[in-house]
Amino acid sequence: MKLNELAIKEAREGLKAKKFSAVELITACLEQIKKHNPTLNALITVTEEGALRQAQGADALISQGVDKPLLGIPIALKDLFSTKGIKTTAASKVLEDYVPQYDATVVKKLKDAGAVIVGKTNLEAWAHGSSGENSDFGPTKNPWNKEYVPGGSSSGSAVAVASDMCIASTGTDTGGSIRLPASFNNIVGLKPTYGRVSRYGIIAMASSLDSIGHFTKTVEDSAIL
Repeated sequence: MKLNELAIKEAREGLKAKKFSAVELITACLEQIKKHNPTLNALITVTEEGALRQAQGADALISQGVDKPLLGIPIALKDLFSTKGIKTTAASKVLEDYVPQYDATVVKKLKDAGAVIVGKTNLEAWAHGSSGENSDFGPTKNPWNKEYVPGGSSSGSAVAVASDMCIASTGTDTGGSIRLPASFNNIVGLKPTYGRVSRYGIIAMASSLDSIGHFTKTVEDSAIL
């Protein structure tokens, strides 16, 4: 099995046992992105330089015996999540050059847990849609059959996990925007109860309904994340 095909639990065990490094794990994901993103269009922004730098930091911590729940794990973020120093577009040309000065609460928590951010994922512009076809940066393709839609609005996040470009990803769900793409791409998606996860720093679709969740390859990984 290739490193980018591992689940969170397997990757963490391999990193702790020093069977491979975080840099090797992240590099495997970045290579998968380079190979498949041109046709699947799952990511709008790839943070290769930052991801490798974060991976080097993770390896240094692992060598010191530091243990964090997501240390060295490659994660992609739906491009509604504000990221300090990284473009956050909401898949709209209106925000094409917008670079936030702060991280969303969820992003901060993921970083604090040791996660490595490999990029920002495509979605329906402003999260308005359910098929994955309505991004200003082009539609996302279903990795199982490119003639099929991937579901939305968190289309890129689901496709990135399903095609092993990352091990997990974040999403938002207002009326099915995690549940639909999880189903369409044959992966695990979780929409938590409204208010269970902070919306701070998330570009809103409908503030009174938006729920912040994630995509993983297994139910066990969903619990870890």
